[in-house]
Amino acid sequence: MKKVLLLLLMASMFIALPAVKSYAIVTQDTTATAPPDDIVFTEVGSAQDSAANSQVKTEKDTIKKDTAKVEKATVAGKDAPKQSLWVTFGLGLLAGIAAFFLPCIFPMVPLTVGFFTKRAESRAKGIRSAIIYGLSIIVIYVGLGVIITLIWGASALNEISTDGFFNIFIFLILIVFGVSFLGAFEITLPSSFVNKLDAKSDAKGLSGIFFMAATLAVVSFSCTGPLIGTSLVAINTDLLTPVIVMFGFSLSLALIFTMFAIFPSLMTGLPKSGGWLNSIKVFLGFLELGLSLKFLSTADLAYHWGILDREIFLAIWIVLALILGVYLLGKIKFSHDSDLPYVSVPRLFIATATFVFAIYLIPGLWGAPLKAVSALVPPLSTQDFVIGQDSGGGSSQTASPNHAKRKYAEFLHIPHNIDGFFDYQEALAYAKEVKKPLFLDFTGHGCVNCREMEARVWSDPRVLKKLKEDYIVVSLYTDDKTDLPEAEQFDSKILGTKVNTVGKKFKHLQAERFNTISQPYYVLLGTDEKELVSPPIGVEFNIDKYLQYLDKGLSEFAKKQTNE
Repeated sequence: MKKVLLLLLMASMFIALPAVKSYAIVTQDTTATAPPDDIVFTEVGSAQDSAANSQVKTEKDTIKKDTAKVEKATVAGKDAPKQSLWVTFGLGLLAGIAAFFLPCIFPMVPLTVGFFTKRAESRAKGIRSAIIYGLSIIVIYVGLGVIITLIWGASALNEISTDGFFNIFIFLILIVFGVSFLGAFEITLPSSFVNKLDAKSDAKGLSGIFFMAATLAVVSFSCTGPLIGTSLVAINTDLLTPVIVMFGFSLSLALIFTMFAIFPSLMTGLPKSGGWLNSIKVFLGFLELGLSLKFLSTADLAYHWGILDREIFLAIWIVLALILGVYLLGKIKFSHDSDLPYVSVPRLFIATATFVFAIYLIPGLWGAPLKAVSALVPPLSTQDFVIGQDSGGGSSQTASPNHAKRKYAEFLHIPHNIDGFFDYQEALAYAKEVKKPLFLDFTGHGCVNCREMEARVWSDPRVLKKLKEDYIVVSLYTDDKTDLPEAEQFDSKILGTKVNTVGKKFKHLQAERFNTISQPYYVLLGTDEKELVSPPIGVEFNIDKYLQYLDKGLSEFAKKQTNE
């Protein structure tokens, strides 16, 4: 049984990294900040969206005078919210299952079973009490999710998602969580608070059961606190996310404890508590340390600090993976670890997986695209040395372009050596000059979807050829924090804020012209600034469909040129 459980842990390791990424794949608003509450955007792809876009184009002056009257609807695509919430729920379930095998919770199973065995006057009452206990766990954790939502709210959390200080704060928090899991210290609540809850759990009736569940939540805080915190910050937060994460987390814990309370005989199949529990905790600690770098990288890219280049990021991940593998083989021992007399088969498999992951990352130090983790690591434009200069992930341009330096090109980059633009007006003027359609790429430094699209779709030779030769590509970074000159700053009614950075400038453009602030968002425009294909598209990993979208845009542009 013990080996089976550890095999499940190995599977969770492979799930953990894609879980964050998969959430990003189905979430359309990875880097966007939320607009004011009185502005909601049209659903991408819907009839309302098309109507709204027509209204923007035909009544542009009216919209500029009163942008607060933009038609209401959602930011993401029609199916994105459902998929996002399901993935969020799944992430919460996984976190709850992982928490059960931590040393703060697993040893409490016999105590919980003993608690219900002593209280049960009959089989029926015992089952009822166990169910109430499980529901109490759910109420406690979901209540915490509601509190988080009420205190910060979706708008506030989204608005600071690319803020430098916020990302540095989350980076430091995850470092603390990771180090605590390695055994450096314990994150605990005051003992007086724990003792009071434990005393109340001895009461008869429903209150005693509820306080027993509350005691579990409080006593296990040193393990569950970091795990819950990581689950919440690892995904883009909207209004329901904290509640859904907490529900999934508590549901898995509640089902497990309720099952053991109803069927105590199942305890005989559980392995005994021991050093393997702490090994799981250390394993999760290494995952948290690795995940923390993503938040530091987001701030670094948005503010152009240049402190976490791609090769430094990868080097740290490689070292963490190697140390974890060596630890699992028993060659490194932390303060809370027991002696490891032999290496079990599951430990060997997991250690092998970490070594394979480290070896996979090593070519990235010389410019390999690393498509499996391209959404999480910094872009190739931040790398100092790349063999071959165009390894499929897009490096900085190898030859000096035969034109004047383009606006914002000194700190913004387009992958795959695409010689494009970073300012809409400048790109539009050039498109009119060369008579080519515009490819608007609304993107962001912290947008994992954008990096996925660039690595998996843009890298296709057919797509890349069209982008380089047939379109004028303009990448508009909506989360860039570079200050605008004072003469270019203005107040945006549609965003409800002062546009004083490069990112806000293009976020305002996207919101005003296309009634959405999601990234990635790809718009094909003619030189008359009208959409060639409606509606525009966002995340589309099907290369053939993406090519069809580009081909349709070229066909429509050719028709317009013929008619003119």
